[in-house]
Amino acid sequence: MLERFRHFWTNVWAPLADLLLRLGVKPDHVTIVSTIGVSAGALWFFPRGQFLAGVLVITAFVFGDIMDGYMARKSGQSSAWGAFLDSTLDRFGDAAVFGGLVLYYAQSDAKTDLGSPTLYLCLSLGCLVLGNVTSYARARAESLGMTAKGGIAERADRLVAILVMTGFNGIFDLPVLTEITLWALIAASSLTIIQRMLMVHRQAVGKPTPPGIGTPPGAE
Repeated sequence: MLERFRHFWTNVWAPLADLLLRLGVKPDHVTIVSTIGVSAGALWFFPRGQFLAGVLVITAFVFGDIMDGYMARKSGQSSAWGAFLDSTLDRFGDAAVFGGLVLYYAQSDAKTDLGSPTLYLCLSLGCLVLGNVTSYARARAESLGMTAKGGIAERADRLVAILVMTGFNGIFDLPVLTEITLWALIAASSLTIIQRMLMVHRQAVGKPTPPGIGTPPGAE
């Protein structure tokens, strides 16, 4: 849903991206630095309960995910490698965000409003796992010549939701904001996976199975 705002933010950051290109910075460099920044911000600040600082650092580097694509297109450096690198490192960034929350809730003195820290440790871990499954479902479908994009909770939706509400948690000291968001993301991610599976099922019915796909010989 939030992908519609990508064009707006691309225009906002285009001047900086153009400057980086003139300085000789490559899109892959921005991708790597952005991932390091997001991961460091999440894994350093979130486990300490410094949510606002963490969200601000993460947000600053998340925009690199917009700039690298723009830079690649503008400079004619778009490539299969760049797309692969971007998608792969996105998984590291996403895992760091929810991993930081896992580490926070692993502490016995973690503050919660609705239940025990252990419950929200499990929910944070669940969001991490389901987010990766959501992305895998799309990638696997595309590798088979089908599409599985969409659903109620794409990557941008999940990331914005947890960062915004965790940031407000940091400002107002209201753990319930992060907790409700984790519950919502568990439900939304699960539904998105089901939606993508149904998309693939509709496309796959009656479609010949590509060579090498399916049950290996001798397996049941």
